[in-house]
Amino acid sequence: ILEKARTLAGTQRVWLKSAELERELGNYDEEKRLLIEAVKLFPSFDKLWMMLGQLHQRTDYQAANQVFKEGVKHTPNSVNLWICYSRCEETQSSARARSILERARSKNPNSPKLWIEAIEVEQRVDNLVMAEKLMAKALQDCPHSGLVWAKSISMEPRKKRVGKLLQALNECDSDPHVMMAAANIFWEDRKVDKARNWFDRAVKLDNDLGDAWAAFYKFELQFGDEEKQQDIINRCKEAEPRHGEIWCSVSKA
Repeated sequence: ILEKARTLAGTQRVWLKSAELERELGNYDEEKRLLIEAVKLFPSFDKLWMMLGQLHQRTDYQAANQVFKEGVKHTPNSVNLWICYSRCEETQSSARARSILERARSKNPNSPKLWIEAIEVEQRVDNLVMAEKLMAKALQDCPHSGLVWAKSISMEPRKKRVGKLLQALNECDSDPHVMMAAANIFWEDRKVDKARNWFDRAVKLDNDLGDAWAAFYKFELQFGDEEKQQDIINRCKEAEPRHGEIWCSVSKA
């Protein structure tokens, strides 16, 4: 059916779904063939470049590197593709990953995800001083990003997290990532009712954020009864979340 659709409609989504099907079936040679053809037909569709690069990454770093390098030339504003490129390079050198992320930020200023990725590169090599410097710049560059504030809260010593949370709420009091950060603080302090309330606010604010649902469910596994756990499952199924870094990495694995 998809082969016929490629012939008749030939949209980028049809090609993407065709490659995804071959991946799920374990037909990696056919997936590779489709993706190589697809990026020629639709060079501005970043997801095709990401899939092809990730396919190569399993066995051939050099080939993956070339795919990502070519991909960002065609889609320089794809933050996710730049991050894939950086992570590929990071397997060989954190310095090269750092350089790629600097280039990415020059093409995509004010991107919270690129700042957080740069911070986490430094954290993965225990360069905590540089991570803190980058965080200070990130907060200057993206002062109303809940994603950046939530990361900043997590980097603070435990005793200073509430103070940082209050700063975050002043800047973005309606962001689900900040709500999750608040819930996590109360979770650590075993203030169960307060943590539950903040998690509930997070999923009500953005029911498409799978990471919030997953964290809420994990919390209820520790502190809730079977009824509360089932309620989260039912609400999550109804919401059908599709976003969240952890959620997407697990659901697409």
